Order: sequence, then structure tokens, then C-alpha cells
Amino acid sequence: MKNWIKGTNAVVLSLAVVGIFIVLTVFLHSLKGTQWDLTKNKKFTLSDQTVTMLQKLDKPVHVTAFSDPGQGVVSRQITDLLQEYHKRNNKFTFEEVDPKQKPTLAEKYKIDRYGTIVFELDGQTKNVYADELYASGAAEGSYTFSGEEKFTQAVLSLTSNEKHTVYFLTGHGEMTSANASAFRSSLESEGYTVKDLNLVKEAAIPADAETLFILGPQNDLSEAETKLVQDYVKDKGKLMVALGLAKDMDQWKNWDAVLASVGVKNVKALAVENKKSLSTDPLTIVPEYGAHTITDKLSQQDRITVMPGALALAKDGANADFTATALLHTSTSAYGKTNINELLSKRLTTNDIKQADQDVKGPLDLAYAVENKDGKPKAVVIGNGSFLTNDWLTQQGNRDFVLNSVGWLQEQKNAVTIRPQEEAQMQQVVLTPAQGKSILIGTVGVIPALFLLAGGLIWWRRRAG
Repeated sequence: MKNWIKGTNAVVLSLAVVGIFIVLTVFLHSLKGTQWDLTKNKKFTLSDQTVTMLQKLDKPVHVTAFSDPGQGVVSRQITDLLQEYHKRNNKFTFEEVDPKQKPTLAEKYKIDRYGTIVFELDGQTKNVYADELYASGAAEGSYTFSGEEKFTQAVLSLTSNEKHTVYFLTGHGEMTSANASAFRSSLESEGYTVKDLNLVKEAAIPADAETLFILGPQNDLSEAETKLVQDYVKDKGKLMVALGLAKDMDQWKNWDAVLASVGVKNVKALAVENKKSLSTDPLTIVPEYGAHTITDKLSQQDRITVMPGALALAKDGANADFTATALLHTSTSAYGKTNINELLSKRLTTNDIKQADQDVKGPLDLAYAVENKDGKPKAVVIGNGSFLTNDWLTQQGNRDFVLNSVGWLQEQKNAVTIRPQEEAQMQQVVLTPAQGKSILIGTVGVIPALFLLAGGLIWWRRRAG
């Protein structure tokens, strides 16, 4: 009887183990394609822009990476990333080719160097070069990797035939497309054609100007230029204005008139924020987001925007033709220094930016999105131009914020997103031969031997008892 009970228990236990194994197998199979990114910077998680692009990809995109197997020109970091794209959409395929082994294929794509990565869709091609994906990092010996950004833009350039032309206004000390090169490059990678425009020389705003960019003017407009810009706004023109600190700004009448055309007022006060600023610098503000399409995803992903030397803005209540929605604002403890000329004339100390009775009290609005009566985008006005300079554009969410603003102006829903960020250097552990040998012996020999020893002891004790 005792042996029968023992046998029954053993059978039941065995069936339970087999059942658990089957259920576990079915469960794991149902998770096919699921993965968890436990890395510190989520380096294996694709950006919102890439995921959206792959979800909408309905035509086959084939990628051919020409590499020299012996030289490792196309790194594992690149192939891993391309595999991630394929996992999301099987219309995206990838192969690595040695041009020496397939000279006909190399000739077809006119390959003249290793590391050329060819993206192909419907016979159109876009080349990305492996050595352009890496740049020096902040720390000595480190590097950054921009593979996802370049790959996603390559696919987008093949799938979209739309071209939008925008103009950077020049002639008043503004940032031109040359000295805002990182911003211009970001615009071009999203399909925009960027040109400079001097209204004194041209005496007209070109018919293909979908948006006029005014980035950090240092001098006022002339009367004739003002009329051209205002007429452009009254028609189908759109404005992207980023104001910068400038001497004698308080005497500008024509820029004020242009801003009034879209219902915004330059308060002409330097924002000082003691509650939410970067590196405890009260002039480098980390503003709070207002609720708007431009900022919603930035807010959801806690991607901050940094504004160094921002000016306060306000709504112009006299203009009922447009609706301005605050995109960025300070905390209630912030204030605006109105003595801008005095502040610009010297090296600032803590005492210079202390709050005074005549200062503008917070919270201060730092950016607006403006719509017309039909709810169509008309302008984005930002009280800061410095964040568009090459040094600041890639900081935190600055690039996404301004490109989302441009995309919203162009009514491109797909362009209001979170883009890939440069990826930090892959962390590696360097082992000595002795350390490697120790790990091999420990995992292959010692640990299994300990389990065998424990099993043997248990068997011997049960047999003895």
C-alpha cells in the first residue's frame, strides 16, 4: 500500500512538472517578439519616429551593407540596429555583402568603399556610410552613434516625395542657414529645402516660401520690409520666430508690429528662474510645457527643453484674428528683468539679476503656437533663439521641440514626434586571458560539478536512511 501511494505521488508529481513545462512553453511562445530593454539609456528601444515609420511602411525596403568581413567596417552595433527594424516590419530586410564576393552587385550600386549601406525602395536608393555614424563623445576615447537617426531618415526620404521650402530671413543680424548649420541639417534631413532671404535685395518674399524663419534678429526691420512680412502673414504665409537678446530691443517698433500681426507681444524682459533651471543657472531655464500637440509627446516622455537667456512673451489682446496657446512657461517664482540694455553691457553678477520692484512677475510665457480663426497653424513664436545654435540644439529635447513646431506649422502629423537620439558608446568589459579562463572553468566545470555533488549527497543520504 505504501509503495502504491509513493508511486502515485511520483506519477502525479511528474505529470504536474510536465504540465507546468507545457504551459510555460506556450506562454513563452505567445511572447514571440516581446523584449525588455533593461539598459540604462534604453539603447535597444527604437524612438517614436522610427516605430511610426516602420508601422506605416507598406513597401519593401531592402538594405545592403557592403563590408569587408576581415575589417569589421560594418559593426555589430549597425547590424543589431537593422535587425531591430526587421523585427518591427518584415518588409524591411537586410543583408551584409562582401563586394569582393559579389562584384556585380557592387557594380550595380557603384560601390567605391567599404561601409556603404544602401537603402533601396522601388528602384530608388539612398546611401549611408558607416564611418559617418560615429562621432567623438564628450569624454576622451568615447564616441556617439547616430545610426537610428540616419537610417530612419534614409527610409523617410525614400518613402516621401513631399518637399517643403522654408526661408531664413537675413540682414538684421539673424542666424543664417550657415551659422545655424545643425538646425539647417536637421530640417534638410526631414525633407525641407532651406534657403536664405534678404528682403532688401529681393524686395519680395518668394512664392514657394511655405514658412519664413526669423531667428534672433539684432536690428529692427525697415518699414518696407515690415509691410512685406505683414502682407505675407495676411496671405498664406507662416512665421517661425525665435527672438534673441539684442541691444536697444525696447526701441523696436517694426518687429513689434510683425508680432502683433499674429497676436503676440514681446515683453522685452529677460526671464530669471530660480526654481527650474539647468545647473543652478537662473538664466538657463527648463520651462514647463503647456498642453499642445507640439509638446504633448515631449511631456509624456519627460524630454525637457532648455532655454538659455529667454525673453518673456505675452498675448496681444488687441488682435482677435488669431489664438495663441502657450507652449512653454516658467514657474510662478520666476520674474522678468526689464533693464536688458544694462544687463547686456556688463558681466553679470548674482546681484544684477536679483528681483526688483519694477520687474515683471511670473509665471512668464516663453513660447506660443498661433492659429487663425479656422484653426490652421499660422505662427510659432519663441522667446529664445540661442537654443537653436549648434551647441544647444542637441541638448535634451531642444531639437524635437523646434522640429515639432515646424512640423505642426506644415500640418505634418508624422513630423510631430520624438526622434532618435545619438547613442552613447557601447559599454564593454575587457577581460584578461586569465580572467576569461577562470570564467570558463567556473561556468562549464565548477558550477555543474557542485550541482552533481549536491545531487549525489542527497541520493546517498536517502539511500542510507
